[in-house]
Amino acid sequence: MRRVLSLWLPWLLGCWLCRALPVHAAPYEVEPEVSGELDLLALAEEGAISRETLAALLALRRAGVDPRLATRATLYGLPGLTYADVDVLLRARMRRRDAGGRATKHGRARASGAAGSDSPGGLTEEEERRLASFLVRREPGLSGDARLLMAFAASDPLLPPVALQVRAGGLAGMRAGVLLSLARRRLGPLQRDERRRALVVEAPGPAVLLPKLYAHWTGERASVLAGTYRLGFGQRLTLDTTALPSPEGFLPDDGVRPPGALERECLVGGTGCEPEERLSDVTPDFAWDEGFRGLVGTVRGPVGTGAELSLTGFGSYQLRSLARHAVLDRSACVDSRGGCRAPDVLVPLSGSRVEKLTARTLPGVFQEWAGGGNATLSLSPRAQVGVTGWAARPVWSPEGARLDFQPSARYPAGGGFGAVGLDAAWGRGAVDLFFEGTRSFDVAPDGGGGFGAVQRTVLSGARHEVELALRYYGRDFANPYSGATSGPDTLEGLRVRNELGARVRYLQRAEGAWRVRGQVDAWTLPADGAVPGTAGTAHLRASARADWLVWPRFQPSLQVELRDSGLGTGGACSGEAEVDASQEGTSPCSSGRYGVVARVRSEVADGVTVAVQYGHARVEAPDAEGPRYDGQAVLDVRLRPAESVKLGARVVWKDEDLSERRRLRQELRAAVDAGWAAFERVTARARYAWVLDLKDASVARVPPDPPRHLFHLELETRF
Repeated sequence: MRRVLSLWLPWLLGCWLCRALPVHAAPYEVEPEVSGELDLLALAEEGAISRETLAALLALRRAGVDPRLATRATLYGLPGLTYADVDVLLRARMRRRDAGGRATKHGRARASGAAGSDSPGGLTEEEERRLASFLVRREPGLSGDARLLMAFAASDPLLPPVALQVRAGGLAGMRAGVLLSLARRRLGPLQRDERRRALVVEAPGPAVLLPKLYAHWTGERASVLAGTYRLGFGQRLTLDTTALPSPEGFLPDDGVRPPGALERECLVGGTGCEPEERLSDVTPDFAWDEGFRGLVGTVRGPVGTGAELSLTGFGSYQLRSLARHAVLDRSACVDSRGGCRAPDVLVPLSGSRVEKLTARTLPGVFQEWAGGGNATLSLSPRAQVGVTGWAARPVWSPEGARLDFQPSARYPAGGGFGAVGLDAAWGRGAVDLFFEGTRSFDVAPDGGGGFGAVQRTVLSGARHEVELALRYYGRDFANPYSGATSGPDTLEGLRVRNELGARVRYLQRAEGAWRVRGQVDAWTLPADGAVPGTAGTAHLRASARADWLVWPRFQPSLQVELRDSGLGTGGACSGEAEVDASQEGTSPCSSGRYGVVARVRSEVADGVTVAVQYGHARVEAPDAEGPRYDGQAVLDVRLRPAESVKLGARVVWKDEDLSERRRLRQELRAAVDAGWAAFERVTARARYAWVLDLKDASVARVPPDPPRHLFHLELETRF
């Protein structure tokens, strides 16, 4: 039966997608109607969006989009907007400028006959409501915001972790931002103990950290930033740390991630902790991505008639953390190809006692010097060509240690690495073409660099959009700062490597009536990876979703998905897949997943929305005796009793194997959240979550976790 599905279902689904003539706007699985970061995290937790979508939406929300000023690529990054929609917005903006800034009478009108909008950004009322959490309105004069974040569990024996974000600016084109964090269990710097001939760190303890700080000046033809930033260009193949679908340079970086699941309080093995510390769980500290830190600037100016040249240069000095298992000690193991165990890290305790560190991540393991730039010649808003290049070199922090990267690390071993690439874009009418080709380079013993290429063709109309994306990444294409699309397979810590694939996305809709979206993504491994014999292994992912939007009180949707690894090889597992806890819910070697999700959303009354969802999936794994069946149910209730008050409740039941209750994830999660705009510019938000482990204690391989009570608090003020 599985072989029949593997052979026929992809073909039938592909035929249906071609007949639908359709694809997606920016690559998001859903058009989220959210009001905060915790809502996005909840969508990722239940599998509605992938980790890539979560990262992009969080970055987009933090950066903010002003539809009156945003470029075509930035507007396209907003959920639900196609290139056709964006071009209508830009034409309306141009008409308003030609009219001397006066809003035109007609505004924006869609081909579907929808009424226009008189909003300065040109968005319809429904779009402004749906995208409210991503939109900003930057006015002249001093403005800013501050957010105080806190998270804790009822079982925490420590003070809760705290993060503070502050942004301000608006005078003379200057803006500044800072991120402060209180960490309760911060490890000390990694050092080399010559007497013990081992790596050591100071015992974990409290610390006040300043991980993000920037000052940003923007002028008419230039922009300069000193501090922390993200950077990306083209099709994200040569360089991208922004996570945005269409990056166009640099962004200030002051982002922070709320704590996730609870973890053990004790970070030291043996007798390094008191008995109660070894058994108790605590809320993790706040976390953040380590982007670039240094100086970056862009200048632009006209070239000839109608063309514009943009030049961007950057330099970075960043102290980077590294997973403990990704560290290689050259003094103990010269040839890493034979398999070298990660070195133990010791923690000196009272007296002369030492114990092994059990924490997964080591802060400040190496210093990275990086620099490069981009030059882009824009012949028109839809035609441009650019070149990007960068290089980096790691310098290991512990003096006297001969450290390097393990083969499983995302960084090439041996020393410096980098990439150089060429990108181009052209569009006319309903068609847009994009291309980027890149050559990576490194000094790894078995590397030296390789080639990668991405090509996208987008056909965008009034009611549908189709995208075909082709990609090739060579076996030696080792680029740790590539954000290009790829499958979940990893080779030596990198997803954008050893892959030949094609992806089709679609979106087709009738305004206010229905919407259909989906994608088919197929790829193969051109060469052997970490496991010999994986060359030629084929993988397939496909999904489709239909929403009926005619009646607000009854809006059903249906989604089907197909994931298959090892097509034509009897379901062999490549052993290279990366676990995606936000979406997969399966082991890395799962060879098949076939699921369906049914959802009904209803606007019961003004300010009252209820959504009910159930998903069922069949999962096949090569190491299992037979298939297993997963189930997930969601009940979501949203209330707005007053303009200044938002209330919500969410119940999620998840079972990763309906036939037994002894090993995989089986839990019930209930959450209640509230938001209150106490004053015109002050907002308080709170969320309480209760998590119950449903595994049977009498037969479970690992004792089920006790009930957990989790709290998130947020206070935000704007000025």
